[in-house]
Amino acid sequence: MHASKGDKLVQHGRVVGQHDHVVEVVEVLGPEGTPPYRVRAENGHETIMSPGPDCQVRHREEQQQR
Repeated sequence: MHASKGDKLVQHGRVVGQHDHVVEVVEVLGPEGTPPYRVRAENGHETIMSPGPDCQVRHREEQQQR
């Protein structure tokens, strides 16, 4: 997994009815865009995250095309 500052990480719900959780990458702590990442949720909470297989990266370029 590779992400850059400004990309979004989408953690998909694991059970029926659970919503996706979207956070923004504010800092890349690993080498060459690899985890861990410092992320910020919509409510302003920041944490360090090493995404698992249930996560997807939405790159900044993809977001601008939508």
